[in-house]
Amino acid sequence: MATISLRISSDEEKLLQTYLAAHNLNISSFIRQVVFDKIEDDLALDEKRILRARNRINKEKHYSHEEVWKELGV
Repeated sequence: MATISLRISSDEEKLLQTYLAAHNLNISSFIRQVVFDKIEDDLALDEKRILRARNRINKEKHYSHEEVWKELGV
C-alpha cells in the first residue's frame, strides 16, 4: 500500500482533527473517502456531459448529400 504526505497549515490541521474527532473518523479513511468521492463525482459529470452531447446530436436534423446539393442549388 502506498503512503501519501499532505502538507497543511496548523490551523487546517486543528480544523481537520476537530472534525475527525466530532465524527469519530480516522484521518486515512476520511481522506481516502473524500478523494475517491471527488473522482467519482467528476466521472459522473463527464458521463452526463457525454450523454447531453449525444442527445443534442440525435436531435439535430440530418441531411443526405442529395438534400445538401438541392439546398445549395447545385
